[in-house]
Amino acid sequence: MIAWPYSHGDFERWLNAVEETYDRIALEIARRETVIIICRDNAHQRHIHQRLASNGTDLDRVRFVHLPYDDVWVRDTAPLTLATGQGAKLVDFRFNGWGGKYPHENDARLAQRLHANGVLGDTPMDRVEFTLEGGSVESDGEGTILTTSRCLLNPNRNPELTREQIEDRLKTDLGASRILWLDHGHAEGDDTDAHIDTLARFCSPDTIAYTACSDPGDPLFGEFNAMEDQLRTFASFSGQPYRLIPLNIPRPIYSEEGDRLPATYANFLIINGAVLVPVYDDPSDAEAIAGLADLFPGREIIGIPCMPLIRQYGSLHCMTMQFPNTIRVS
Repeated sequence: MIAWPYSHGDFERWLNAVEETYDRIALEIARRETVIIICRDNAHQRHIHQRLASNGTDLDRVRFVHLPYDDVWVRDTAPLTLATGQGAKLVDFRFNGWGGKYPHENDARLAQRLHANGVLGDTPMDRVEFTLEGGSVESDGEGTILTTSRCLLNPNRNPELTREQIEDRLKTDLGASRILWLDHGHAEGDDTDAHIDTLARFCSPDTIAYTACSDPGDPLFGEFNAMEDQLRTFASFSGQPYRLIPLNIPRPIYSEEGDRLPATYANFLIINGAVLVPVYDDPSDAEAIAGLADLFPGREIIGIPCMPLIRQYGSLHCMTMQFPNTIRVS
């Protein structure tokens, strides 16, 4: 699922460039699976349809849905999916605009509207009164949740809860059996309070790819090295240390105002038969693609130019949300 950018939205200044990135993402996803595109109205759908038809996207695998939305970052606003003994179940967590930073009235209702619209079939959905964004949690699929204290313990999310209570909520609401907390690591310019999907990702139950910094002159060097040290203290369910694969950040990229933008390679997206990797026209792009190719030998590794996306502080994983094929898309 993706939500297409639109004029008068946050990407207005760079709309053509960001739509070119969306064109490529939709093309690659539709080659392998269904892509649901949230758009504004009929005129917006026709515009997107024309773009995708012109670049050869398999339109038989595209489903459009008209809904209001504030931002395009559906990783944080669409429902999460749990695998249960009774089948897939959707979970709608409370969304507060990344700690009250941005308007979010429509985004806070996106999951409910999707469910009411029927685009995800008759899959049951629970509403959870707990503030959580999808990009703030990473699962190994076997009961481990990896997250950051900078985000989940931030008083702008669930100030009434202690760390222990938040752990209990994650275990109850996500079916987890243990929580691993990263206390270090932050991509400068990241306005999510250190979402884990910019920092460290499970590639298998015993392998983590993580954002690294090899330049001692970079202001982020110390923080990312502290994160790496902490990752080395973690063990998988088997009790063995994780296999850790560094993804060195590109050279600093700045906005027109001179602010550093949060470019990392950890924000990759796993789809059927492929891994889409954000790239930034930097020498580190090839290194990141090669590193991930070793981790996903059965999948095609595809670089997606994501400079336009990071102008609004997100990247590839942030603007997508996957659902299992057991959910029938209408």
